[in-house]
Amino acid sequence: MRVSDDRYSRDRLRLDLALRFIQHEARTQTIRQWTGLSDDRIRKLYRSYASQMGRVVRPRGKSPQQVGYFLRSPRLQQETALLASVCSLLGAIPQRSPDSGASTPGVARAEMLCQAFEAYRTLLRTPRISFEHMIFLVMTLGRGEELRLACCCDCGALLVTERISLREVRCGACASRPRGPEPKGDPLV
Repeated sequence: MRVSDDRYSRDRLRLDLALRFIQHEARTQTIRQWTGLSDDRIRKLYRSYASQMGRVVRPRGKSPQQVGYFLRSPRLQQETALLASVCSLLGAIPQRSPDSGASTPGVARAEMLCQAFEAYRTLLRTPRISFEHMIFLVMTLGRGEELRLACCCDCGALLVTERISLREVRCGACASRPRGPEPKGDPLV
């Protein structure tokens, strides 16, 4: 085995990863950021393999940047919690550490993101969160500045919530159940 063989396997991994990103309708800049491929190489990949992939939409413009999207409705909150759970289980959410490079994009983490997104799509019939939104969610949770992972105070379910929350964090199921009145006095009397 020659020393250069490792280089080819690394390049092949990046190309395969770029094709998965294209299938998940990622923007060119996102594919470039996570695979290290040039814009020209990504466009050539798309042109070469688009007919074999079926209907793939190429989104244009900036990647998602609004955390309010994930908290917009109860259904989106529930889907966000599910997606964050899957990402957390697969290790795609980086651990917060000021000196760690875990929050930077890389091929290994990109592979985990693809696995998490594919698992999320198999769990829901009509998922509403796109691949680009998932990447934004994972990066935001990794930084911990605007959103964080929390547990429901009643049942312990994993939730995504604003970093600074003024009230108890409850999941949709527990929030819809009325809380019973608090017992007054000594319960043994």
